[in-house]
Amino acid sequence: MHTFLERDLLPGQRSIAMISEMIHTASLVHDDVIDGSDKRRGKTTISEVWGERKAILAGDFILSAASMALARIGNNTVVSVLSQVIEDLVRGEFMQLGSKENESERFKHYLEKSFKKTASLIANSCKAVSILVNSDPEVQEIAFQYGRNVGIAFQLVDDVLDFTACASQLGKPSATDLKLGLATGPVLFACQQFPELHAMIMRRFSTTGDVDRAWQYVLESDGVDQTNYLAQSYCREAIRQISLLRPSPERDALIRLTEMVLTRDK
Repeated sequence: MHTFLERDLLPGQRSIAMISEMIHTASLVHDDVIDGSDKRRGKTTISEVWGERKAILAGDFILSAASMALARIGNNTVVSVLSQVIEDLVRGEFMQLGSKENESERFKHYLEKSFKKTASLIANSCKAVSILVNSDPEVQEIAFQYGRNVGIAFQLVDDVLDFTACASQLGKPSATDLKLGLATGPVLFACQQFPELHAMIMRRFSTTGDVDRAWQYVLESDGVDQTNYLAQSYCREAIRQISLLRPSPERDALIRLTEMVLTRDK
């Protein structure tokens, strides 16, 4: 009889990894339609090549294939957990369309949106993988919290790179978020030092010159540093969570992954 080794990967776990990638890819295809982007990682977007209608249908098709693969795993809890990701993605996109008047609410709104649009996928994928091999709810919660914290840190670093990475590295012009009317971490922190940003945030940088002025305020403030510190604190919490599990090469790899999240430059 085959004894289960930690290093063995169940077919269902491999499927979860594949499904997560498909959900992620579908969300990017749809995002590029919503944002009107013509580039994605330096390459022409589907919506630019084939038009918005076909891009939306392509995203839907990827999601439907992911849903069918999810059903084939045959575990209701896993279906429920990964379905939550799709709901969160849509809710996160709606949240991104709005902005809050109150500054403390605004930051909470931003972190919640970052969870729904980015971290939910990682958190629930980690949880789903653990469900297949461990019935202990505590272990499943550790997996979820690890993914949640790594996911939010990843998004915070992404938001920093929008200000610090040059266009050639990102494959898209920097300040993309500002041009889309989005106030991310560096802007929200900068607003504490430069209250003039408040009005710009509320009108979503729509007046001529807003983007350039907001960009300048962010660079003059410590918004980028503070966002990086916040990302580091989320990674520390991810490490604390995963360290509750018994030592293994896999656990060490997950701890190293948090370092990679913080040091990437594109």
